[in-house]
Amino acid sequence: MSGDPISAELDERAAAVEQQVIAWRHHLHQNPELSNREVNTARLITDHLTSLNLDEVRTGISGHGVVGVLKGGRPGVRVVALRADMDALPVKEDSGESFASTVVDEDYPGGPFPVAHACGHDGHTAMLLGAATVLAGVRGQLPGTVLFIFQPAEEGAPAGESSGAKQMIDEGACDDPAPTMVFGMHLGPLPSGYIGYRVGNQFGASGMIKIVLTGQQVHGSTPWMGVDPMPAAGAITVGVGQLYRQVSAFDPITVTIGHIEDVGRFNIVPDTVTLWGTIRCSVEEDMADIQKRLTTLAEQTAAAYNCTAEVNYLQDVPAVHNLKKWTDAVLPTVKSVVGAEKAFETPPTLGYDNVSEFVNKYGGVYLMLGAQDGELTDEGELAPTPGGRGLVPNHNPRFYLDDDALAQGVRLHCHVAYDHLTGTITPAG
Repeated sequence: MSGDPISAELDERAAAVEQQVIAWRHHLHQNPELSNREVNTARLITDHLTSLNLDEVRTGISGHGVVGVLKGGRPGVRVVALRADMDALPVKEDSGESFASTVVDEDYPGGPFPVAHACGHDGHTAMLLGAATVLAGVRGQLPGTVLFIFQPAEEGAPAGESSGAKQMIDEGACDDPAPTMVFGMHLGPLPSGYIGYRVGNQFGASGMIKIVLTGQQVHGSTPWMGVDPMPAAGAITVGVGQLYRQVSAFDPITVTIGHIEDVGRFNIVPDTVTLWGTIRCSVEEDMADIQKRLTTLAEQTAAAYNCTAEVNYLQDVPAVHNLKKWTDAVLPTVKSVVGAEKAFETPPTLGYDNVSEFVNKYGGVYLMLGAQDGELTDEGELAPTPGGRGLVPNHNPRFYLDDDALAQGVRLHCHVAYDHLTGTITPAG
């Protein structure tokens, strides 16, 4: 935190809004919406931002995206963008929370799906609503502009639809004024209130896989009269598990087939089988090589079973890459907010987050904010707190958040925003 008197006021206002932030998070958690379907979530955000009398509230961006514009009362040329994602996951919740989701989306493509905020986006949205409330309350002391970016479809729109960070940028969400820094946080399985940071790739590069195998439909009693694509699907699913052996073991990659669908019934050899999956690369430049190898595997395996394979790669997401100059610039503020002992460097992960589109274009930093029952050992290793709920990874049905971490997130948003606007957070060079 800076020595400016406003620092104490930011903390006081963050404390005052804490219970409302928790209430927002619980409401969003009980009423989750899948990617590209965030209608009610966007309405809640829009209504609250409008109540703050911001200079502008932009809606309908990339589907259900919302951007609030707050112009400070003091002269300043810097523009800080604070970003949160809004969508939930097709996961059946098993968190045990009193406010757990029981929502089922009957109409989502491929569904029906149970829906849950199993990745913390409810907390991200609630924290940013809290930060908007705090910063709007001190607008007269802000030298510059704050953009509050609420992004839809971070988890990826259904195949054949579009939305997300890149589309928000393409539709001009941040054109006027353009950010001079983007900041955001992802809640997850770190000790509550701790910050994890990393210079370099915080998250890996990602892409969606679609492989359509075509054979010839026939009754299951006479398979020799048709061409069965199902054995080829099995062989490809097994084969992708060996792709990692074809690239450097020092640059991790994963290829996962997560969903297989056909058209038919139990006693019919299907005409087509579609494989859906994902590629994750710790080194972004490896993506093209892995795609080429997977295409070769799919096409030649299909040919071995007298089928054909059509391979498409969708929804490419660049790695979240924190430049050293930005990390160095933001860490003093982060440590002053959470305490130096609660900020630590984390290893890379093959998870993805398309906040990378914002960070790569405008500069900035993306961090991890802990919100679970954990601790750091004397050796610096993560460990669950004895008697606690454990460290549960994102996308797990048992994923949970500690509500006490949310106020920390509000404070971080506000102090980083203010320190950038005043020039305290400025990358060297």
